[in-house]
Amino acid sequence: MTKSIALSLVLAASLGLAACSGGTAENSANNAANSAENASNAADNAMNAALNAADNAANAASNATNNAANAM
Repeated sequence: MTKSIALSLVLAASLGLAACSGGTAENSANNAANSAENASNAADNAMNAALNAADNAANAASNATNNAANAM
């Protein structure tokens, strides 16, 4: 959901800037597509970072449990 909203905002902003720049339509379309791809990649990277953080927290909890069991 947030990914599609981010892509929509990036696309709208890119098209708005392209309309004001006086560049060619093809360049504007390419810039908009590249911006949308960059936003998508940023969203994917953020999701991966969140998943990695969750995995790290689970590993830390498991390590703490193992350490406590080994201490007995």
